[in-house]
Order: sequence, then C-alpha cells, then structure tokens
Amino acid sequence: MRKKPTEQDPQLLRASAEARLAGGLATEPTARPVEELLHELQVHQLELEMQNETLRKAQIALEESRDRYVNLYDFAPVGYLTLTSESLIAEINLCGAALLGEERSKLIHRRFARFVTGDDRNRWSQDFLRVMLRGNKERCEAVLQRADGSHFHAQLDYLRLEKFGAEPVVHIALTDITERKQVEEELRIAAIAFESQQGMMVTDANRVIVRVNQAFTRLTGYSAEEAVGKTPALLKSGRHDQAYYQRMWESLKQKKYWQGQIWNRRKNGKIYADWQTISAVTAPDGLVTHYVSTYSNITQNPEAEAEIHRLAYYDPLTQLPNRRLLQDRLAQALAATARSGHCGAILFLDMDNFKALNDTRGHDVGDLLLVEVAQRLHACLRESDMVARLGGDEFVMLLESLGGEAEEAAAQSKLVGDKVQEDLARPYHLKGGEYQCTTSIGIGLFCNNNVSVEELLKHADLAMYHSKTAGRNTLRFFDPAMQTALDERSALETDLRLALKHQQLKLYYQPQMESTHGLVGAEALLRWVHPDRGLVAPGEFIPLAEETSLVLPIGLWVLETACAQIKAWENSPHTRELQIAVNVSARQFHQQDFVAQVQQVLLTTCANPTRLKIELSESLMFDNVGDAITKMQALKAIGIGFSMDDFGTGYSSLSYLTRLPLDQIKIDQSFIRAIGSDPNGAAIVQTIITMGKALGLNVIAEGVETAAQQDFLNLNGCHIHQGYLFSRALPLAEFEQFMNLNTTLH
Repeated sequence: MRKKPTEQDPQLLRASAEARLAGGLATEPTARPVEELLHELQVHQLELEMQNETLRKAQIALEESRDRYVNLYDFAPVGYLTLTSESLIAEINLCGAALLGEERSKLIHRRFARFVTGDDRNRWSQDFLRVMLRGNKERCEAVLQRADGSHFHAQLDYLRLEKFGAEPVVHIALTDITERKQVEEELRIAAIAFESQQGMMVTDANRVIVRVNQAFTRLTGYSAEEAVGKTPALLKSGRHDQAYYQRMWESLKQKKYWQGQIWNRRKNGKIYADWQTISAVTAPDGLVTHYVSTYSNITQNPEAEAEIHRLAYYDPLTQLPNRRLLQDRLAQALAATARSGHCGAILFLDMDNFKALNDTRGHDVGDLLLVEVAQRLHACLRESDMVARLGGDEFVMLLESLGGEAEEAAAQSKLVGDKVQEDLARPYHLKGGEYQCTTSIGIGLFCNNNVSVEELLKHADLAMYHSKTAGRNTLRFFDPAMQTALDERSALETDLRLALKHQQLKLYYQPQMESTHGLVGAEALLRWVHPDRGLVAPGEFIPLAEETSLVLPIGLWVLETACAQIKAWENSPHTRELQIAVNVSARQFHQQDFVAQVQQVLLTTCANPTRLKIELSESLMFDNVGDAITKMQALKAIGIGFSMDDFGTGYSSLSYLTRLPLDQIKIDQSFIRAIGSDPNGAAIVQTIITMGKALGLNVIAEGVETAAQQDFLNLNGCHIHQGYLFSRALPLAEFEQFMNLNTTLH
C-alpha cells in the first residue's frame, strides 16, 4: 500500500544515514558517532508515528462529527429544508418529508409553493422574496396542504445563506403548530364564555379555587386575589348541614353534575340564595381534574325564585332547556361564531305521527315517549352541545365548533342527525306495550352569516317541514328556495280555508265497472276549483289539508255530500243500487266521535248506509288495530261497507286482515301498471286476488288503463275495475251522462 507523504520506511532511513556516515568519515574528520545518529533517527521515527496517530484520530473524529450532523439533520423533530432562489426544494430532512406527506426523493426539485394553501400562498411568496432580497431572518405562519390533501398549520423560520461563488439559498425550519392553534382557539372561546353574566368559579380536584370571573366578584364581593387558593367554604353560610353537602358531592361523584339552590355568604356577611350548577371536568383517563361552578342570585324569594328559574328556563316534563334558554344559548353561539369563524348548526326534530300515539293511547303514554326521547337525545350530545324541547314533540339540538368550512360543518351535523334518527328509531316500551317511531330533521347552519336567532330557528323549521314532505324519517338542510315554497304553501292554505265557505270544493266521481254487470259504483274524489288557480291538483292541497285541522271539516263535507248523492240517486232504478266509495283520512278516522259523526250524517241525509263504502289505508288501520276494529264493527253493524285502499303498499299482515271487518281490498295501481312488463308485479296481483278470495273478500283493481290489463284481471278472477280505460273522475253532470250510457244493473 502506498504510504502517505509524511511516512518513510525506517530501514531506508537507516541505510541512508549509514551511507551519509560512510561518506562523511571520508570527508569530515570531526564526524558524530554512529550511535548518536541512530538515536536521533529513532526519535524522529517516533515523532512521525505520533503525528500519524494524531492525524488518524482527527479523521475519525471528523467522520463521527459528520455522522452526528447527518443524524441530527435527518432525525430532528423539526422539518428542515433548503430552497433555491426559485423556491425549489434542494434538500429536506425526514421530518420535513413526513410533514408534507411525501417521500423525500419525490420532493427534490418540487416547488414549495405548491404545498401552501391558496389563502396563504401570496403572503408566503412575499415573505420568501423579502428574505431572498434582504437576507433577513423571517418567521411566518401558513396553512400547508399535505400530498394526501389534508391541511395543517405550520410555522416557518427563514434564514438566507450565501456561499462564495454559489447562488444564495434559503434554509427553512418547518414546525407543525396545529395543536397549538387549536389550543389557542379553545382558550379564546373559553375566555369569552368564562366572562359571562353569571358568576363562575373553577376549582382543582381538591376543591381549591384556581380562578373566578368578574361576575363572581360582583356577586360575592371577593376579588380574584382573595378567592384564589381558598376553597368554596369561603362562601359557606351555615344554613346547610353536612348531609346537604355530602349529597351534593355524591351526585358529582356519580353523575359528574349537580344543580340546586344553595345559601351563600358574601364578603360583607350578608346571606343570599344562589342557583348553583357544578360540572366536573375529567381527563381522558376519566379522573376529575377540575370543577366548574356557576351562580345565579335568587335572593328575593329563594324557593319561589328557584321554581321560577326552572319554569322559565327548563321544560317541566323532560327537564331539558326550553325555548327561552335555547334562544339565550343560540345568541351566545352566534356571537362566538362571529369571533372564531367556526361554524355551528341546529337540528330541528319532530317526531313522526306523534299525534296518532296521543289520540290512540292517551297523552300519558305520549309523555312517557317524550321523556324517553329527551334522554336518548341527551346521550347523543357532546359536552359543548345542548338539546332543548320547544313544546309538543319538537326538539332542537345546538351543535357548536363544527369547523371553519360550511361543507365540514354540514358533514358533521349530518353524522349527528343520522345517529339521532338511528337511536330514536329503536323500540320504546311504554306501559307494557312496544312502540316505534321515526323522526324528521331539519338542519340550519350558521357560519358567521349575520343570521338572527329567530331566522336560524325558522330556517331549521323550514328544513324540517321539507323533510316531512319528502316522506318523513328523512333529514334535510335549509335552502332559501324553501322560503319561497313556504310562502306559496301559506297562500294555498289561506285559500283552502276559504274554499269550503265559497263552495269551491267539488266531488268528482270515477266509475267502478264490473265485467258482466257494467257500472256498479263510483269512488268520490275531492277536487278544488279555484277562481284564479283553476283546477288545483289533489296532490297539492290534500296533503296540506291532512297536515292541518282543515282535513276535519273538509272530510265531514265530503261525507255529507256523498251521502246526499246516495239519497238523490235512490229514486231512480238505474242508480239506487250504485255504491259510493269515500276516502277517510287518518286524522278524521281517529277522532273519538268518528262513528257518531257518520251516524249523524246518515240520519241527516236519510241515505241508505248499505250504499256507502268507506276506504281506509293500510297504515291508518294498523296505527291502532284495536281502535280500528271497534269503529269498523260499529259502522258495519248499520250496513256500511269497508274497503282497504292501496292494498300491498303498506304494512299488510294476514293476522290483522283476518280480524278486520273488511268487505273489499283494492289492488294498488302501481301493481296494475306492472302487468305485462314485470313478471313480479303480475305475480303480486295474482297473489292478492287469491288471498282476497281465500278470506272471502271482494277484490277491485284501480288504475286499469289497457284492455290487456283488464283481460289479465278477469282471467285471474278480479272482475271489478276502475281506471282511465273506462273513464277519468268526472263532475256530477258528466258522470250521470256516463252512467246513462253504461248502467246495466243485475
């Protein structure tokens, strides 16, 4: 191996020295002794070896130092990267690559600005240019986007370096400060909430006061300096025994919450009554870290004031906050949103078909359901949220701090809404009977959009109404178009209230034909002839009538008009055998005096009850089978017939069908349309006909539009048909003309 320049072979040195010595002996009479020269050579050799060892150790130390630098750079907990003058990434350590969510090899020569979000990109570019031009140290904060699209808050510390003969570069230290930002935001919100109008006190787990607000000072007379470090015993009045406080802390231990009336003593010695609420603050491991207490002065008449407080702010049935307290909290939430930029939402909930439960099983059972619903809703909440009962079966959930973007807030509130619907759909056990119900939800978002409390509630209510019209058990968000639709609905409702008075409602009659005997009856269908709107479609106003009290007087008018027509047709041999079918709504049928109303109509009109057929929907009868059977049997006893409308689309059960005193089932037109195009639809029609015959029931098909459908029905044993193949629904005069042409009585 080739030696370094500083190294020489000792044997060569010795030979050289001896040669010089030999020559010197010949020319220098005063030459030094050989032993002395050899000793000098040995010393020189030793010095060279020491120098070599020193150089070797220095090289090892240099390599170790370089390795330590590489390790410190690559594995530092902070991202380090070097940018060229064109802001291209020249170097980046492992932490920096992890923060940007990309492999280090793929980041080299990429433009760093691509990782800065749109809102901060211009500012970052200005900061980078300033560092490049001036060479100053700079620090800025920006929101960066990782390779997977997720965002994080970052702190960037810049330093410009310029090496001789090379372009200047910028070194950046990159730190993820997302968690710090969240803490700062939470602290800002907490500080705003802490300085409320109610007295507030925070203690540690040992009940030592660590903080009070200004309202506490005004209420008690103790300054923060006087209260901090003491215990709540500072306010002890002496009016409560030890058992009172023991019950309080036992409640806090079990429920992490207590509220009630308490007597306290001010700094000046005056005793006064507070309404106090204490909430335990727990760490992730479940251990209590702090207690937060709020105070409201109710000194004047503590017992009465405490009751007034409950009545003023809480629902007496469910113990949830009421509308007034909700409005206060909403106002605070809107103000906090304006400051923080975070979005929130309210969920307006309405229980589907709750009135049917009250009407059929009593208000006490309805109250039991509301209490259970309140408990389930409360279980769905985060600590920062609240749920209130507005009245009846209407509840509102307030969700705060849902993020800074409307899309994110909408997604989170939908998740909550979906969970609420799932939890509320589970069976309820009410007085020994099982009950299930669904919920319609409307959601209103608020994202610093200057909306008022009342407007926000109105928006969510509109969305809930939209959810109802979409079929119930759904969730809808508010949209400004809903307001227009509501205005149109309100105008329609106003006109509908006048329709009866101004005789705008008419009964049209659609023929019911029997294959061999011709016309055997008609279904009476309600129509609204508006002076300005013209003929209003039933789908527009009948649901509106059903959702309001208007369905009751309208339904009674339909029954009276149909019975009067039965009486009018009684005098002609061509019409006296015709039967008129009348649809009865769920609200009308579930009236306690429905049977008496029908009997009174028959008595007033003198109509033959055997010519009247009442059509009921499947869902209507199965809401309360026992009540339906009782009413049907009472009316059937006087000769009235019953038909189950839209059979097959509801909740048909053979056990119920055998118990209900029906005369007829009507096959829904959706199945009739499927004949000839869908084998399954045809099979369902055959099954319904066979089942009807087996139960001794007459079967009629509605929506018959083609001769092929009529032939299929006749072939399978259904001989009574109704539909456009024969005629649409006709005004009375036109129906009587049709009747004169088609009546062939058996």
